[in-house]
Amino acid sequence: MKSFNEGNAANDEFQGANTSLQNGELVRDLLEHRLQLPAIPKDHQPRPALSKQILDSLAPRSLLMLEAPCGYGKTHSLVSALSEGASEFDRIRWVTLNAGDNAPSRLLSLIAMALDLPQSLHPGNQGGGTFEDNLAVMLVAKGRLEQQGRDVLVLDNLHHLTNPAVGGLLQQLVCDMPENLSVAFTSRLPLPFECHTLELENRYQCIGRESLEFTRSETFAYFQDARPDSLITSVAIDHLYSLTEGWPTPLALYRRELLRSPERRPMQETGSVERFLKGSVLGQMAPGQMNSLRMMAELDGVSDELFIALQASVGDSGMLPSVACEKGLPLQPVSGRGRWYRLNPLLQAWLKTPALGGYNTRMLLASRWFGQRNQFPEALKYALLSGDAEEVVRIASEGTEALLLGQDTASLLTLRKHLPAGLLERSARLRIVYSWVHAIGGQFHQARQLLEGFSPEDREQQEARIYALKAFILRGEGYVQPALAMADKALAAGGLSPQAQLVTQIVRASALCAAGKFHEARDANRAAAKLAREAGDSGSEALAVYAHARIELGKGALGHAEQLLRTGLDTAMHELSRPARIGETRLELNLVLVLWHQGRLDEADRLLVSCSRHAEQTRDLGLLLAMALRVLMCKAEGRLEDAFVWIGRAERAMHAWQVDESLYVPVLEALKASCWLSHGQTESAAQAIEKLQPYRQGGCVPELFPMMPGLMDCLQVRADMASGDLVRARAQLDAVLGRYGDTLPWGLELHVGLLSAVLLQQEKGLPAARKQLEQVIRQAASERFISPFAELVNELTPLMQKCFRQLPENAFNRDLGQLFGLNNAPVATETLAEPISDREQGVLELIAQGLSNQEIADKLHISLHTVKTHARRINAKLDVKSRTQAIVRARELGIL
Repeated sequence: MKSFNEGNAANDEFQGANTSLQNGELVRDLLEHRLQLPAIPKDHQPRPALSKQILDSLAPRSLLMLEAPCGYGKTHSLVSALSEGASEFDRIRWVTLNAGDNAPSRLLSLIAMALDLPQSLHPGNQGGGTFEDNLAVMLVAKGRLEQQGRDVLVLDNLHHLTNPAVGGLLQQLVCDMPENLSVAFTSRLPLPFECHTLELENRYQCIGRESLEFTRSETFAYFQDARPDSLITSVAIDHLYSLTEGWPTPLALYRRELLRSPERRPMQETGSVERFLKGSVLGQMAPGQMNSLRMMAELDGVSDELFIALQASVGDSGMLPSVACEKGLPLQPVSGRGRWYRLNPLLQAWLKTPALGGYNTRMLLASRWFGQRNQFPEALKYALLSGDAEEVVRIASEGTEALLLGQDTASLLTLRKHLPAGLLERSARLRIVYSWVHAIGGQFHQARQLLEGFSPEDREQQEARIYALKAFILRGEGYVQPALAMADKALAAGGLSPQAQLVTQIVRASALCAAGKFHEARDANRAAAKLAREAGDSGSEALAVYAHARIELGKGALGHAEQLLRTGLDTAMHELSRPARIGETRLELNLVLVLWHQGRLDEADRLLVSCSRHAEQTRDLGLLLAMALRVLMCKAEGRLEDAFVWIGRAERAMHAWQVDESLYVPVLEALKASCWLSHGQTESAAQAIEKLQPYRQGGCVPELFPMMPGLMDCLQVRADMASGDLVRARAQLDAVLGRYGDTLPWGLELHVGLLSAVLLQQEKGLPAARKQLEQVIRQAASERFISPFAELVNELTPLMQKCFRQLPENAFNRDLGQLFGLNNAPVATETLAEPISDREQGVLELIAQGLSNQEIADKLHISLHTVKTHARRINAKLDVKSRTQAIVRARELGIL
């Protein structure tokens, strides 16, 4: 049967089906099997959050729509949710639709059967009338039956219903459904009728692919059964998630193949996955449509306009990207880019083999298409893919400044290999540009080399730019004051381009922020933002917003930083038809950092996947921050093995990119030390901390990790505490406070405060420690700054167990309770006739440690008589007669 969407007249195609109600058309017994819930697969992945979302959407007289391409688990997710919530409904009636249900009478008969209506109310038994009249009678009758009950009617595979007359009946069904009915649809296509009225009445909910696809953590959990046998590593699982973007069916098929056979093949070459892609996803595609999809797969992003410009190189290509998206294929709009689309990476990889003829020609056409629109980074990228060296050199010679504005480090570094011999040495302009490129890529040694050997005339002409570039390099290497001095020289020399001025002001803002001079840093940032707006470049504006957000992060204003970052991302998205630049990637990464600081790990996880991919594509050093955050997330979840895997991946990536060791070695060694401390491996932690000594003594402040020097000192404090050297730990902590003074970054201040609370418990007893801890918690709660608690969870747990029950009830403290595995249960001392005071608590703690009364008096600097008085009161309140009994009773009550 031809599809209505292919342009046939609806009245012609469905004329026979729409003519009349035919009595006895369906045989009830033969169709009963279509009214049963499908079975749930044995290896179904439980998804409680999704099930709750589905059940919450099935309110009385409401419509739930599950819309996603083939293979996103619409049916299984709905079945699973309804099975879990079966007690909420009297009946769940499921209808599995097919193309034969396009006849209105057939559909109405199925609905009548599903609603358990008497035979007299079935279509054809109502004494004539239109389809609409018959349906109205059915719905009124349903409303009269069992008013107190709640039924759910599910129409699965709604995309098979293409008859406009059937679409009208579906609209009537959901608009006029009775109070005792909820309706759910699953479909690869959007609803075949208007739904805005239902939305305004809060009677319509749509769950799309974003909710149905697996999250990264769900993907790891799904493959957990395979991991104990070493069939698949965490690196492989992470690759599977990136390749599929959480597409459930390919993941399930690959998992079955993995458990069935030890032979490992790329997912797109695995038999069952190939059959799924070829048969279920693309089975209805004509040859011309397949050619269209193969051409789309060659591009990272495609619009209808770009597709039309390229399709002449393909003989038979008859499906625009927008049409492919409307057909329910795994081709989704690029967020914020208008009518631009990208294929799911798995389908894209499969479509690329075998290659479509005319590839080089299409890449050259794409390059020229972007070049005509002054989008030089994209023009360069596709010129490189076309293999046309002359075109590559032409773009480089005509648009070097525009290429730098594009901030596409990866393409520019690739371009250098294609430049004619000697061109770089002859062109001072290109040398400056490539010094910037190497510096942006973290290759500071190569950047400095290109700054040597200028002729006196060229050096004089390029003096301001050379100063600006040296300032950028110095800041990248972590030298704050020298970078400030060099940036001031660059601005004073004059003659800088707007782009060079902008970057120099951002360097100043970053350096001043690292020095704790937030007000001056903000002034420099305002100057950078003004230059970016005057240049009219959204990528540069994104960098200015990024710099502003870093200032707010240094001040500890997480809420303001998040607002800035989200606003900056929204603004950058208004520029159409352009892949992500470094500025936008930095915004995303710092938004992940804010989410991590606030403990919003699910949000952070999803965003980190996309911005890590962008960082790799543009060769942005922000990838190091992305991988560091991934290490911290794994550590927070107790997956230390995976944390070390990520450290190894980060190290390999930095090696492959030839990044200077000074940028990444201290970061990775600090992460190793933190992981070893969490694992209780103090000797391994000490070895990693020892490797940090040169960087600690150098006093460098990395641009991506401004709190790194203080956190390295905190690692030493933690190592001293773990080894029992509390005197040295206190001295180290005091040294941190003395070095920073009033310029202590807020996040670091929280770390220092928490470590001080742990030390105070040993130095002055529990009351002093509790007071310090409560003060830090009040500070952190103002910005929901929970990451220091997560980092120090091992050190803090004993103290939190003793103090948590006395914290006030609020959202932040509940989050702390979840982090430490505690809850806000009633205070144990409330069961006593008279609660234990703070001073008595301190004495009790020391009694439990086995100290004598005189030792307690000496430690607390009180008289022996006072200690004995406290001990008598403790015994009386606990209703015991000895020290030993007091300790036992206090532990029973949770006081110790």
